[in-house]
Amino acid sequence: MTAPALLALAVVLAAPPRLHVTTAPAAARPGDAVLVRVSGAAAEPRGELAGRPLAFFRAGREWRAFAALPTETPVGQVRATVEAGRARAEGVVAIVEPGWPARAIGGVPAKFVNPPPDVTARIAADRAAFDEAYARPPEPPRFRRAFAWPRRARVTGRFGDQRVFNGVKQSVHYGTDVRGPVGAPIRAANDGRVVLVREAYLSGRTVVLSHGAGVFTAYFHLSRIDVRAGQTVRRGAQIGRLGATGRASGPHLHWSARVGGLFVDPESLLAIDPARGKAPPRAPRLPPAAPPAPTVAGAGQPAPAPAAGALEAPPQGGDAGPASLSAP
Repeated sequence: MTAPALLALAVVLAAPPRLHVTTAPAAARPGDAVLVRVSGAAAEPRGELAGRPLAFFRAGREWRAFAALPTETPVGQVRATVEAGRARAEGVVAIVEPGWPARAIGGVPAKFVNPPPDVTARIAADRAAFDEAYARPPEPPRFRRAFAWPRRARVTGRFGDQRVFNGVKQSVHYGTDVRGPVGAPIRAANDGRVVLVREAYLSGRTVVLSHGAGVFTAYFHLSRIDVRAGQTVRRGAQIGRLGATGRASGPHLHWSARVGGLFVDPESLLAIDPARGKAPPRAPRLPPAAPPAPTVAGAGQPAPAPAAGALEAPPQGGDAGPASLSAP
């Protein structure tokens, strides 16, 4: 090999890798889950999205990470910044208006709206148990397919709803409520491991699954639990039965999800295909779960209708059904 050729080869070998960063979806709402994809990195890269670190896992020739957009993210753009060695690259997520509605809910026993002092210690113990379950270190994903509805039925409450219980504004609803009769089967949204089985004061009989990649799903107000802590479950396996235990205005499932330590809209996980690393090019457009509720100061407008081809979407519309408050 000639000297110029050797010099050219040395320059090529010394050059940093060419990174390429993409996000799925490319546009999302505050509170949505996002998949960050990185190509061109031989070793595990470092990165962050919206100021929060990314935990990457190998997926073929790529590195990927599930991330959460904080609910307070303003409309505009956020950047996923990634470094590998001396190389650096960015991906952009467009942030669209969330359109979170307000919802007034009555008929909740007073002891659940304003818990008496004698249950304060129990609520604190419940919260500590949830914190311990969610604090597990990141591990490779246990799933290969997209997430699925734990129950295909009418949605009566969505992530981001401003909850007003018995006329008292409480908080934002960090989950999706699905109606049904007591005893209806509730199924695992994806492959995972049971990390918490508990009868909590607010969430009633509860199951939490760890799916790996920093992704967790939780199932509240169950009438019966059919799994045990430490058990491995498959997507679609029955984990319990629908109920009205804990703070609930009637029988329903409260389904929540956490990614990277933050609550996310569980419906946003349904659109991400982990096998292909893709999601719809725009954020899913979801209809309100019921006719407009009384307005609360600072609440957004009801969200519009979903994009065609939404994955495994259950029937929509109808009257407002039973509801729960946000997760512990």
